[in-house]
Amino acid sequence: MAIEFMGYKPLENDYKFWLVVNPATWLIPTLIAVALTAILIHVVAFGLEGQGWHAPAPAAVEAAAPAAQ
Repeated sequence: MAIEFMGYKPLENDYKFWLVVNPATWLIPTLIAVALTAILIHVVAFGLEGQGWHAPAPAAVEAAAPAAQ
């Protein structure tokens, strides 16, 4: 089954992407960049007032069942 979209044949041309973006070269730097971005987002989110490290302590949870009498 031949797939064609606006004159582009993905089954015949998609391999060219990997000629430019070589995973052997770019996989680890990409993973490091994603990890650093995630860490930065978490640091900013936890640093917001009322969130993360500044969040108030949760109230004690009451027992769901009444005490035995």
